[in-house]
Amino acid sequence: MSRAESNLSGQQAGTESQGAVGNVVQSLKDKAGDVAQSLRDVSGNVRDKAVEQYENLRGSAQEYYQQGKEKAAQWQDDVEQFVRDQPMKAVAIAAGVGVVLGFLFRRI
Repeated sequence: MSRAESNLSGQQAGTESQGAVGNVVQSLKDKAGDVAQSLRDVSGNVRDKAVEQYENLRGSAQEYYQQGKEKAAQWQDDVEQFVRDQPMKAVAIAAGVGVVLGFLFRRI
């Protein structure tokens, strides 16, 4: 084999290996793109689920808050009605509670 043939053969081998490396690089780029898209899809799904769960919890919290608010208003109305119906009894209860709290806070 002459020197020219060996140089030509070496150049062909170099060109072929560059082509193979180029194919591998392109394949890796394609795979990386696929992985990136999959991650975007998964993160979008996770975000959607998180938003959905947040909305559900927010709705439940608003319902509980409203129920508590209504219950407190009902208790207030009941106490006001009790005081109107039995003013002396209400004053006696308030005085008794005051005395008990006075004893408790004096010891602390």
